[in-house]
Amino acid sequence: MKDEPFAGQDEDAAPKFVLSTIFAEDNLFAGLRFKAHHVFISSMQVILCLQPRLIKKGAEADIYLTTWAGRKAISKIRSPKPYRHVELDRTIRKQRTIREANFMSIAKKAGIESPYVYFVDPKKAEIIMEFIEGRNVKDVITPALCREVGRYSALLHSINIVHGDLTTSNFIIDKKRLVLLDFGLSYYSERTEDVATDLRLIKEVLASAHIRVRGAYERFVEGYVSIAGKKKTVRILENVREIEQRGRYARVT
Repeated sequence: MKDEPFAGQDEDAAPKFVLSTIFAEDNLFAGLRFKAHHVFISSMQVILCLQPRLIKKGAEADIYLTTWAGRKAISKIRSPKPYRHVELDRTIRKQRTIREANFMSIAKKAGIESPYVYFVDPKKAEIIMEFIEGRNVKDVITPALCREVGRYSALLHSINIVHGDLTTSNFIIDKKRLVLLDFGLSYYSERTEDVATDLRLIKEVLASAHIRVRGAYERFVEGYVSIAGKKKTVRILENVREIEQRGRYARVT
């Protein structure tokens, strides 16, 4: 079957049919080869049978509980920002929506569990994705989970993706399956310092919100090393310390 245009193309070029499969080709991110699969619907019609219910209002997007083809689903919609120029705002929301959907699919190629993307609407800046049943890792954190979070982080970084919001709040444990959420701030980078910002954030989270978990950060690093290797991990951790030193110096001055 011939590949259809990706959902990120101009809205006027959107397909007229109701249901089609979209293939994101490997030219979106230089140096990163992937082929992601999304379902694109140009008309919602009767596919969603539950009135969406707002469950979280975020700074960048609102999260709704809905259904997709008779099953529970999550709808993430980036709302317009009144402080931005209308056309600029539309472009930003559209690009970030497409990018997030792609990163969620790319992550699977590295062996990371992430929600399955059902529907991408660039014009509305909406992603409808799999609803993950389970508990938030921040509420059930253990040393073993810290290690697994570290392993996932290294897997993500191995394909040059920086998560951008690497906290225990963005992991769900689902029947012993760890699922990584919210790629809204993710970006592609090969810079060690960018990767180090992810580790610095999770280090702060583990040292503050999960201070009662003995050796939490050490177990995270252990998991990271199991994928990235000791040499690469040491280099990243050195960069983490450099970032911390800059932060301390800035506070002093």
